[in-house]
Amino acid sequence: MGYSPDAGRVMGRHDRQMSSITRTGSTTALFAVAVTLGGSNFLAVRVSNRELDPFWGAGLRFSMAGLLFLIIALGLRLSWPRGKQLAITIGYGILGISLFYALMYWALVRVTAGVATVVLALVPLVTLLLASAQRLERITRRAVAGSVLALAGIAWMFLGEGDVGLPLGAMLALLGATVCVSQSVIVGKVISANHPAVTNAISLTTGAITLLGLSAITDERWEIPQQPEVRWSLVYLVVLGSAGLFAIVLLVVRRWTASATSYMFVLFPLVTMALGALLLDERVTAHGVVGAVVVMGGAWLGALSPESRRPAPVRNLEPARPALDSG
Repeated sequence: MGYSPDAGRVMGRHDRQMSSITRTGSTTALFAVAVTLGGSNFLAVRVSNRELDPFWGAGLRFSMAGLLFLIIALGLRLSWPRGKQLAITIGYGILGISLFYALMYWALVRVTAGVATVVLALVPLVTLLLASAQRLERITRRAVAGSVLALAGIAWMFLGEGDVGLPLGAMLALLGATVCVSQSVIVGKVISANHPAVTNAISLTTGAITLLGLSAITDERWEIPQQPEVRWSLVYLVVLGSAGLFAIVLLVVRRWTASATSYMFVLFPLVTMALGALLLDERVTAHGVVGAVVVMGGAWLGALSPESRRPAPVRNLEPARPALDSG
């Protein structure tokens, strides 16, 4: 039987389509895992805060996670960035960890967690606007609609039955945290070609140094946890809640747009609510369920539908290239 060139081209297209579908499915699965880990972090931090002061607990967590990534990077003999790529990676840690956590912790002693969650629900929209201003993405009606719908769902969940008081200083801190974490997702897209172990070893260590410095300035107690549940929560936060989560985020943003990846932030509270009901017997209201459905609709429009996941061409600040080898 003869072989037809046309048949070969058809088979080639079929193989590429199947490969694309498989890659898309695996990225969606990674996105779901990241959302689950991020939502679980809120419960784990609640437990760790029983014994660890906030900045000390966060600094300890990121120090250990950064050390874990450093060991992996050295063990694999990975190349390390230098020059502008190194500066961008450090900036990634300053934006996404140092500034974000510092502003969030400062704001959370002045407003409720619900109010903070609503402001952070602006992350997908802010990420889209920042990426568009930097000519990395195009603003589409679908993306804007998804962002606004997700924001409306979060606002319905957390403000419909609660206090909406928001002091000016706290509001500015929360907006600053939103801008910082949104830009960090964009920077993560720019450096996503680098190995996640290297990127996270640098960025988490940068964040840890800053947070430990803040802990020292604010006279927090530097204590090793004694309660078993606090120790286990810290282990979870280091291994899965930091090392696992931050590695997965970089893998997702490598394949998706920055704005689509940022929808993790509006889905985190849904996981927290579900786990709180499952593990801590916290009450789930009809009000919360309706808000969750609206949020998921916005996430579908802005991140999970095939049209929203189609990445736009990315203008790298500088091509990632092999640098000094650790070996």
